[in-house]
Amino acid sequence: MSPDDRVTVEDVMSTPLETISTDATVMEAAQRMREKDINALVVRTSPRAIISSTDVLDAVADGRDISESRVADVMTTDVETAAPDLYVEEVAAMLTTYGIKHLPVVDDDYVGMVSSTDVTAHLS
Repeated sequence: MSPDDRVTVEDVMSTPLETISTDATVMEAAQRMREKDINALVVRTSPRAIISSTDVLDAVADGRDISESRVADVMTTDVETAAPDLYVEEVAAMLTTYGIKHLPVVDDDYVGMVSSTDVTAHLS
């Protein structure tokens, strides 16, 4: 397979990027994920952050009131990111190495999200 035939993150990432505010409730985040049929939302902060279905599940399991708790209270910060020109196999290795399921795709700014589901769909 020549380098021109290899699939990159840009080929499989989800767009448009779905985001949410740090001030939104965890319930609002869960509702947005369900509505969009996705499992993570980018939170535009510095350092970079996301809220995933796992973060929501952890909040519920910890007994938090998700109608009152804010995204900022449960989001995952300092998230790893991927460049759009990375090969899918490289992203698969990153997901495995870091034990994560989502990588925001960044090219100066956020441009999309790549998930383990995107990678698995391509590699299978």
